[in-house]
Amino acid sequence: MVKLEDLLLENVKKSYQEEVTLLKSIPGIGGKTALMLLVFTDGFKRFTSAKELCSYAGITPTIRESGSSIKGRPRISKMGNPKLRNLLFMCSFNACKYNKACRELYDRIVAKGKSKKLALIAVCNKLLKQAFAIVKSGLPYDANYKSTLV
Repeated sequence: MVKLEDLLLENVKKSYQEEVTLLKSIPGIGGKTALMLLVFTDGFKRFTSAKELCSYAGITPTIRESGSSIKGRPRISKMGNPKLRNLLFMCSFNACKYNKACRELYDRIVAKGKSKKLALIAVCNKLLKQAFAIVKSGLPYDANYKSTLV
């Protein structure tokens, strides 16, 4: 079993060497996480947008309501890949420490009075969008990057 896993990791490293290097440049994502992201998403080739990818991972918020009488709290959909979701959740702890953009997002959400778990899920979403953008653009992570889409 261990030999089979090693063989799989070697094949993924050969196929996606550049993508692994790009993903490892993101603070909060390590080598194994980068490999698993590429395996679960087929090198991000299956998705045309980060929104699709977040839905696939099951970390998008869904509103539960029925007409005007029943209003439930928004929750994450969980209608996606549970292993990918768990992987991102574990990475969100490190991202809150070392990734400036994720830390600012986490602090902003907690300061509004929201729960820490909700803030971590938002960080998961942010981390996955960062990974998608970096692999699609082919540029390494830049902490001082400012979007021109403002």
